[in-house]
Amino acid sequence: MPKLVRLYILSIAIGFALAAVFTGLLVALDVAGLRHLMTTTHGGWIAVLMMVFFHGILFSGVQFAIRIMLMAEDDGPTQGLRQRIWRFSTPLRVSAAARKD
Repeated sequence: MPKLVRLYILSIAIGFALAAVFTGLLVALDVAGLRHLMTTTHGGWIAVLMMVFFHGILFSGVQFAIRIMLMAEDDGPTQGLRQRIWRFSTPLRVSAAARKD
């Protein structure tokens, strides 16, 4: 199996594990009354599954993106291009006659 596919599958597994923990904490801490809503509604288990699934998609995408960005090789300059900005040697003065009020 290619390394990138293995990395993607690992990121998905980590993302869905984080999503299960996050959804469990949301339900356990009864954030915004979710536990009460899920336990008293007839199809509350569907809401739990949907929350785990959608949080899993979100967390696995973020996990994969972070892992890919950390793989980048830094070949460029470390301090940037220092370009000088031309400045006036004397400050500009505007006379009062030139101003129009």
